[in-house]
Amino acid sequence: MKLSIGIVGLPNVGKSTLFSILTKQAVHIANYPFATIDPNVGVVPVPDTRLHQLTEISHSKKTVPAVVEFYDIAGLVKGANKGEGLGNQFLSHIRECAAIVQVLRCFGGGEIIHVEGSTDPLRDFGIIKMELILKDLDTVEKRLKKAEGEARTGDTQAVHLLAVLQELVTMLQSGEYPSALLREELAIKELSLLTLKPQIFLLNGKEDDVSEELKKAIHDMGSEYVIADLSAAENIDGLIQKAYQVLGLISFFTTGEDETRAWTIVRGAKAPEAAGAIHTDFEKKFIRAEVISCEKLLEAGDWNKGKQKGWLRLEGKDYVAQDGDVMVIRHG
Repeated sequence: MKLSIGIVGLPNVGKSTLFSILTKQAVHIANYPFATIDPNVGVVPVPDTRLHQLTEISHSKKTVPAVVEFYDIAGLVKGANKGEGLGNQFLSHIRECAAIVQVLRCFGGGEIIHVEGSTDPLRDFGIIKMELILKDLDTVEKRLKKAEGEARTGDTQAVHLLAVLQELVTMLQSGEYPSALLREELAIKELSLLTLKPQIFLLNGKEDDVSEELKKAIHDMGSEYVIADLSAAENIDGLIQKAYQVLGLISFFTTGEDETRAWTIVRGAKAPEAAGAIHTDFEKKFIRAEVISCEKLLEAGDWNKGKQKGWLRLEGKDYVAQDGDVMVIRHG
């Protein structure tokens, strides 16, 4: 499956710098708002030491990591939900991503222009939060008008949808993201709301630049954060790993002389679904999977030794794939 993450934030907070560090690409970075208009797109390998260890013991000719697509989306500004600063265009780019990394500028220094005139990450946090809420409120209110007519028929599902949308409007109008209960409503998911997308915050600065108040605000909305000084080009592998965590993703492996490859699946996926990540026909014609944990395979030294030690298992259609499984799929 493809994992796409949109990098968002106010102008000049470090979005394009983060993108460059992640992708090792040279992108247009400038000290003025809207230096990025169309989103830059970069494919980034998911860091996983297990992949390279498996390559070594299998003597694979090729190593293929799981990947994440990062979209460097132009800076949002206050009023973006109404089209300010090309806001509608930028917000539509966010809608296409599976998750959002929101960059907040925590470092000081007056040499880099801040669109709001000063550095205040808690204020910036509130601006972006409100812009996403207001854009979603517009989307939901339009759907609500249609739902009111549908509910007049007395259809049970239509009446339920109307009640859900009314509750959602109330929450958004109060400046809150949808509750956990509302997030599970199928009809709500179909609206592709921005406030439903998992969010990770990249706090651009040093640990001392980040206030406890900001950490609490992020925690209270149920999100995760990573602190990184982008000016020092810090290693930010933790950001990708955090993205995997919040999206409920895991990796399993296939390995052999030709290649060792990591595959991305949703946590809880069963063996046929994992097989389908390799090829759709494998899911349809799945018979069984030969499975060994990566740790046990590395300990054994190769596939045959793992089998001799009894660490290789035959699993059927009900087997729930685990992070780090090494699989051989048998299919018709």
